[in-house]
Amino acid sequence: MIVLGIDTATPATAVALAVPGREAVEARDDVEPGARPRHTQRVLELAAEVLARAGVGWAQIGLVAVGVGPGGYTGLRLGLATARGIARAHGARLGGVGTLRALAEPLGERPAVCVLDARRGEAFIAAYAGAAELAPPRVCAPAELAGRAAPAGPGALAVGDGALRFASFLEAGGVAVAPAESALHRVSAAAICRLALAGRLTAPIPDYQRAPDAERTAR
Repeated sequence: MIVLGIDTATPATAVALAVPGREAVEARDDVEPGARPRHTQRVLELAAEVLARAGVGWAQIGLVAVGVGPGGYTGLRLGLATARGIARAHGARLGGVGTLRALAEPLGERPAVCVLDARRGEAFIAAYAGAAELAPPRVCAPAELAGRAAPAGPGALAVGDGALRFASFLEAGGVAVAPAESALHRVSAAAICRLALAGRLTAPIPDYQRAPDAERTAR
């Protein structure tokens, strides 16, 4: 089955195509820290790019797998809407993959503490080891990170942009953080494809973990 993977839960836009018997083709748009995401402009462009590079037509896609977060409210909505539109237009299945689980996937069986910057001085965190979920996704204050990472054990590695931003809190609790230059800190759409092919799909429903800014302001 040919799988198109999409993630827009973070400021980056990541798209990949997995074709049986070949290495996944991935394209991404990483913005500078603090810059506005370019999901709207880039997600369909990147999807068209990976299809062209693989020599695959839209109608050949069997499954569209999309990162469901947790992550930014606007980015998640856009990614899910785009994935749903592609699936409906071309007769493909649609499935969700947890964005934090996708962060953990490249580490294989090694325990991974996955942390994304949730803004507002908070972080999204979860922990995995292979297929096992050691700590479910939650939003928390930086001071709580080490405690929430504890189920991963002493050999765990922390990854994600939140792990970099809040490294001092994690390291103070004995959690090792991957080097700043490591690609492990970026959500990989190829990882989303691999998880989808392994059957680790969820419903394509966004996991916001908290109310959006507009709703909080209204309250």
